[in-house]
Amino acid sequence: MLLTAALAYARHGIPVLPVHTPDPSGGCSCDRGVRCDSPGKHPRLRHGLNEASTDPRLIELWWGRWPEANVGLRTGIAMDVADIDSAEGWHGLTHLLGGELPAGPRVRTGGGGWHLWFAPLGFGNRVRLLPGLDWRGVGGYVVAPPSRHARGADYRWVRRPDDGLPAGPAPLRHLIEGPVAPVARRSIRPIVHPDRYGRAALAAEADRVATAPVGSRNDTLNRAAFALGRLVGGGLLDAGDVVRELEAAAGSAGLGRAEARRTIRSGLGAGRRSPIDPEAGRHVA
Repeated sequence: MLLTAALAYARHGIPVLPVHTPDPSGGCSCDRGVRCDSPGKHPRLRHGLNEASTDPRLIELWWGRWPEANVGLRTGIAMDVADIDSAEGWHGLTHLLGGELPAGPRVRTGGGGWHLWFAPLGFGNRVRLLPGLDWRGVGGYVVAPPSRHARGADYRWVRRPDDGLPAGPAPLRHLIEGPVAPVARRSIRPIVHPDRYGRAALAAEADRVATAPVGSRNDTLNRAAFALGRLVGGGLLDAGDVVRELEAAAGSAGLGRAEARRTIRSGLGAGRRSPIDPEAGRHVA
């Protein structure tokens, strides 16, 4: 079944790679076993993603060697994937897109999350695009049905691909693009839903700060303050809201209040001096 699925994906132009398999104890088929921090999700091939292929002879060779290998699919070529791993991610994306997710292929992951397929946008991976939401694009891959998750459940299709994939909606695309330097404004499309964009960006940056590891917390806070300062300067966010959210996030990360305030003030001020233009790219008829 796994080989059959791998060959079918390859026939549709999606580069395939064999991925390690979870074992009944929740460990991994790799050398780390139960100590693996990504059981059943990382490539078996020495060069990983770079060896992904649509060659049926090579795919048959791989699954002949590892018949239980999970199926990995390289993203950014035939499709991109919104990787939702929590209810928060589902609701956040739904809110960003105005209350409804676009029709298109959907996978229920073995861990209880979702993979939503889109036509390639040309961007790389984005981690924590929103809380509970990652983006898999150029340079990424996903585990695909009928692979097995470490929790024991299979990845399964809820809505299979048909003749075409939905284009990435404008608010999602703008969130993936992120704030862009002023020199590039002429080539950027306008932000269609600035209020939703601003709220989603604030939530995403605050989450990055709150979960930043020791050693990178202050730098993460400074980067977040700068990025959100650009949105404040462009009228997409209120400065007071940004300060409150970032101070709370910095406190959750373990930063001292005085240190956090200095960093926020500095980053926010710098960002406001280089504001994003939400109308960039809009042509008046």
